[in-house]
Amino acid sequence: SVRQIVKAGKSGQLRGVKGTVAQIISVDSKYSLAIETALGGAMQNIVVDNEETAKRGIRILKETNGGRATFLPITSVKGSELNVNGIDMMEGYVALASELVKYDNEYNGIVLSLLGRIVIAENIDLATNIAKKCGYKFRIITLDGQVINAGGSFTGGSAQKSAGIFTRKNEIEKIENEINQLSAQRGELDRK
Repeated sequence: SVRQIVKAGKSGQLRGVKGTVAQIISVDSKYSLAIETALGGAMQNIVVDNEETAKRGIRILKETNGGRATFLPITSVKGSELNVNGIDMMEGYVALASELVKYDNEYNGIVLSLLGRIVIAENIDLATNIAKKCGYKFRIITLDGQVINAGGSFTGGSAQKSAGIFTRKNEIEKIENEINQLSAQRGELDRK
């Protein structure tokens, strides 16, 4: 369903499709596992310009029996940042998840909605201390992908570090840069 809508957007059948959440944001590789964990299935949510585009997308999926998708209209999705006095001074605090991703300013409401109230912490022990001090009122995710949920439940275990969308995206970018460097070096050697 997501692929069908993105394709419809690229072909002009459905105007106003910006892409998936994973396509509109980027993140440094050291934070990619934490951000992938924070977003979960929302990475495949479809960002659109307004509510009308979302409704047209839903109609297309319904008419073609194409499955379901979540649409995030820029005009209606508004988020906020977590505001806890002194949290940035607590041991192990890294940042709010929304502060660790790069994106165009037009997507600010969407990014804050998805990541503005999630804290990223260094490790599970320090995250637990932060959660206790703050009364388990918000989600905390560690750099290695462990989660302390609002309300106090814990989710975790091993995670495949090479399987995530952002990890692959960063790896592709790194390889493309290496190809460009090697091509330039080859050009210099050919001229000698």
